Amino acid sequence: MLKTLAMASISTAALMTAQSAYAQTGDSDGNDSRRERDTIVVTATKVETNLQETPIAITAVTSETLATRGLTTTADLGKIVPNADFQKAQGIYGPAVTVFLRGVGQHDPQLNGEPAVAYYIDDVYYPHLFGSQFDLLELDHVEVLRGPQGTLFGRNSIAGAINLVSKKPSLTEASASIEATLGAYSRRDFRASFSVPVTDTLAVGGSMISKKREGYQEMLDFTCQMYKNGTPELAGSFPFQTPDTSYGGFRDPDSCVIDHLGGEDTRAIRGSVYWVPSDRVELNISADYNDQNDDIPASYIIGTDYAQTTTRPNFVTAFDQFSVAGDPPFQWDDRFETNDPYKTFDNFCDPFPAGTLIPGNTYYNGSIFKGGKCYGNTVPLKNRGMQGKLIVGLTDDIDLSLIGGYRKLDMSFGAASDGTPLNDSIIYHEFHEKHWNTEVRLTGQHDWIDWVAGFFYYKGDAEHLGQPQGVRAGTQRFQVDSYEPKAWAGYGNVVIHLMEDRLNLTGGIRRSDDQKFVDFNSLTDATPPGQTEFVPSTASTVFDVTIATERWDWKAGIDYRFTDALMAYASAGTGYRLPGFNVRPSQPGQEGQTPGEALRSYEVGVKSELFDDRLKLNVAAFLMDFTERPGTYAGQEAQLTDDLSGNVPGDSTVVPGGPDGTGYSDAFFTCRDYDMALDGARDPAAGVGVNCVARSYYYSVAGKVKGIEAEVEAEPIDNLHITGSMGYVKWKADDITRVVRVPDWTASAGVSYDFLDVLGGTVTPRLDWYYTGRTAYNANLPEFDQLAYSLVNARLTYHNEEHDFDIAVGATNLFDKFYYRNKIAFQAFGLPTNLGQPAPPREWYVSVKKRF
Repeated sequence: MLKTLAMASISTAALMTAQSAYAQTGDSDGNDSRRERDTIVVTATKVETNLQETPIAITAVTSETLATRGLTTTADLGKIVPNADFQKAQGIYGPAVTVFLRGVGQHDPQLNGEPAVAYYIDDVYYPHLFGSQFDLLELDHVEVLRGPQGTLFGRNSIAGAINLVSKKPSLTEASASIEATLGAYSRRDFRASFSVPVTDTLAVGGSMISKKREGYQEMLDFTCQMYKNGTPELAGSFPFQTPDTSYGGFRDPDSCVIDHLGGEDTRAIRGSVYWVPSDRVELNISADYNDQNDDIPASYIIGTDYAQTTTRPNFVTAFDQFSVAGDPPFQWDDRFETNDPYKTFDNFCDPFPAGTLIPGNTYYNGSIFKGGKCYGNTVPLKNRGMQGKLIVGLTDDIDLSLIGGYRKLDMSFGAASDGTPLNDSIIYHEFHEKHWNTEVRLTGQHDWIDWVAGFFYYKGDAEHLGQPQGVRAGTQRFQVDSYEPKAWAGYGNVVIHLMEDRLNLTGGIRRSDDQKFVDFNSLTDATPPGQTEFVPSTASTVFDVTIATERWDWKAGIDYRFTDALMAYASAGTGYRLPGFNVRPSQPGQEGQTPGEALRSYEVGVKSELFDDRLKLNVAAFLMDFTERPGTYAGQEAQLTDDLSGNVPGDSTVVPGGPDGTGYSDAFFTCRDYDMALDGARDPAAGVGVNCVARSYYYSVAGKVKGIEAEVEAEPIDNLHITGSMGYVKWKADDITRVVRVPDWTASAGVSYDFLDVLGGTVTPRLDWYYTGRTAYNANLPEFDQLAYSLVNARLTYHNEEHDFDIAVGATNLFDKFYYRNKIAFQAFGLPTNLGQPAPPREWYVSVKKRF
């Protein structure tokens, strides 16, 4: 039925409207029940509408509303958006946000893939997830549009779009504000902003922010902690990490903490110019600069396969360098488990200097290009950009908009995958990116029709430098990759108004031409001991590829307003995502293009405002039918010799593999421990008794995802405000036994009450509840799931009317609920450990804001 109803809906891939905030307009005793909507005005079909007049699933909130809910960055948005899961990325993926809407998204921000959710900053496209943890509180409002936006927004918006709308300087009055926040973990935030009208037609504005917070996970000196535990023999001869954590003589350190993870250190500035020389010309230009040096996200071992760590020659010979005669052997075992998710022994440094030669070890083989890696525990990122929008009224009914933007990003980050101070794998990545956007748009609003036509152009230029270390496999790779994406698109959309605007028909179309040139070089070190010139292995992976897609997308819809307070709509449309390639090949033969995504989406919904506008209830149901999407299986294969003539002897055997319970269960390969009784004599050519390396297998499959969503706002009595949301999503596909990284249920609820005339102002207590359903992180490991959990935030705000200042006291995660933001099952790739990113515990804060 959903599919039948949906073949027509309104609205053009619109940019979102707003969740309204109620404003009391009558006497304080509540006798006057009339109220005004403080509505956020946005452009849906690229013309101004409000939420209840836009027939599409939209969530939009002001920055002030987000602050009262304890939400400060885009990573927090998923808490209030139905069927959304936004999380700060796991440390190995760098400074990014994993974004999923309606069960579709991307957790890996590498440049080989494209986001499923398109970011826009003031109508300017932001192409990647790196650097996407934007601060929300200095914006005017944030808009989240759910479902594919294949016509008006186009590029890589197969799951939805997020638009961050900045505040414009005021032409009528000067204003300024300052805000300071202190809180747990030495939190120190400071914000300031101003807006000044220079003339009747020109205004300027600016804002700045500084945020600093100590990490909530402690990095411990392993040897110091063994001494403090009374088990110094377990530390062997492994050295102390710092003078402050060293035992010696009569020194007894009070603490073994050497640093922290999960902290924040960010500074940003933004300036804008707003010029309206006539009633038909408007120009808005802004520029911003963000300097961020946050900690690597917290990371904790959730499980280790010690059979691998205590038998693999490279681990055994490396760890044995710190063994002491008569003491227990120094090996990778449970001594490295802190048994506290907010403590870790990882230090992201290799204890062996470059050029170390350890007999029997294929990694520490004397090459000066192996060993000595130490990248620190912070993630330096500089993100700056400039964007502008010129609107010219050609006639009373037709506007021309010219939109342009430039953004540059430089960042680097290191990470590890084992939680020990020795490190199986230290990973380093460096990115340098430039992006240009241009859009030309014509919009027309007439009595019976609204229309838009436009052209979009995007160009990017990115360079990636990487140094993945693999002690277990004995490999050290050096990556130098470049990416040059381009995209062109032309689009058109019409909304026809019938029956005095009660019935509206929508049609939209877009022609897209996407391409991405990739120059990929992953060189494996084969430098002999004593030689200073780098020698690449013949098992290196080098290739050039151009990935391209040309396609048409469409959208059609119908909506009918039964009364001024009740509207129903239905829509259908298409969306796509560009194909990618394997960005982490371990050896030749693993390169290649990965499938793209294409779908047809159907949506029906109802929007209502009831009981004298005291209740707003919006409900939607959707079905997304994929004709193409990439399936991925994390397998393994035999490691090739340097001359590619055979396989490296080892202790594994290659066996058929694939997703359990599917037609691909024997289509690929994985490895298990070599067993002479089962396998017979070692035969490297047949993959028996070999060393194995990770491999991802990609294949194109179809699938369906469906779900329901609801959002509610209510004011049952004056000054009592209630908000809520709910979402349910379910995947169905032959290759999927359990969908990963997508909670089945999401929900939120909030309640606040304004106590008026208290100490010359208003006192508002507020509670917010957020629910995330069970989330799988590996299709074959249900024990690895994050179980459903609830979070509660609380805030008490005092607003002084006469002097216009606020004082707020609040707490996030009020009941100190423990859960993981992300998990990675590294054991599926043949590595010994699984890691999780523990979320912050309860944090309190006090905030003071003054407006001038």
